[in-house]
Amino acid sequence: MTSYRDAQIDTDAILEDISRIAAIESPTGHPAGVNAVLDAIAGWFEGTGATFERLKIRDGFGDLLKVHSASPGGSNGGILILSHVDTVHPVGTLARPLPFRRDGDKFYGPGVYDMKGGLTLAVAAFRRIARAKVATPLPITFMFTPDEEVGSVASRQHIEAEAARHKYVLVTEPKRNGGRVVTSRKGTGRFLIEAHGRPAHAGAAHDKGRSAIRAMARIVLDIEGFTDYARGTTTNVGLISGGTGVNVIPEHCRINADMRILDLASAREMEARFHGLKSTDPGVEIKVTGGMTRPPFERGPHIDLLFDKAAAVAKAMGLTLESGPRTGGGSDGNFTAVMGLPTLDGLGVDGDGAHTHREHLLVSSIDPGTRLMQGLLETLE
Repeated sequence: MTSYRDAQIDTDAILEDISRIAAIESPTGHPAGVNAVLDAIAGWFEGTGATFERLKIRDGFGDLLKVHSASPGGSNGGILILSHVDTVHPVGTLARPLPFRRDGDKFYGPGVYDMKGGLTLAVAAFRRIARAKVATPLPITFMFTPDEEVGSVASRQHIEAEAARHKYVLVTEPKRNGGRVVTSRKGTGRFLIEAHGRPAHAGAAHDKGRSAIRAMARIVLDIEGFTDYARGTTTNVGLISGGTGVNVIPEHCRINADMRILDLASAREMEARFHGLKSTDPGVEIKVTGGMTRPPFERGPHIDLLFDKAAAVAKAMGLTLESGPRTGGGSDGNFTAVMGLPTLDGLGVDGDGAHTHREHLLVSSIDPGTRLMQGLLETLE
């Protein structure tokens, strides 16, 4: 093995590994697919001396896999690498709307960008070090989670508990805006709003009904009105359902809303606004549940510390490392950054189209991404 500065990376082999696990479709709600991906990943660590912990964390989700390096490293914590193996693409996406194909530098497929490409780079970097029997300054732990795409509802407590034992956190989410890493993210919130009115025949007793849908329509507009681009706050009502028949005044209606905010003060304010939602019709009751699912990932001295170390690694490779603007998407790095742990996100592949039928990675990003990760594992102390 040569140093990360001039390492010879087998890009084709890594792309083949990415394809291998992307071919196993693993939407969050498909535990068998998630677990099959974990089985494949575990096989990659054979011969490295790593040890494994595999946990069943909640019914309805796949397992959580932790892999620990054989190197004892230092005594003041190690490096935690966070990756998720679940995707948003339903089973069948690979067969029709998003088959594997390569168009120049772009390689298309479900989950190749978010984030099976990034986790494969990290494992490849680790394997290069382990097989060369190079002792890293710090011990390394990988955590592969099954539920990031739905807010890490089952894995969050495990992420936070493991992170508390480490000195640095590296997140293999995809890069942004032309190869930039991520040093800040918005916080996220999810809310369920339910309306309960009074049913009645839409023709014979219209005046006796109290429409849950009509009351909810006003609330939808209220929620959408919470968006304030100047403050970096956005809201979105993404799901709505209600009613029992077109000739019945609807008794029930429910919506699911998403919220993104920049800081904890905004989070508290917006949570209060959601839970203060009321119906303008006294005959319709409103119930609000939910709240923050991920705290904001705010850039501070602890983030700058790790970014500067990564920038030094990139400089030794002849590259300039840049961080992108704060992204609206959350990640598991939000949990560790708010704990005060030096966290660097967006260390995966570059590309575009996450969660869409044009999702792709840039093959040219595999080499520098792998070398940057290898350099961090070799130099962080």
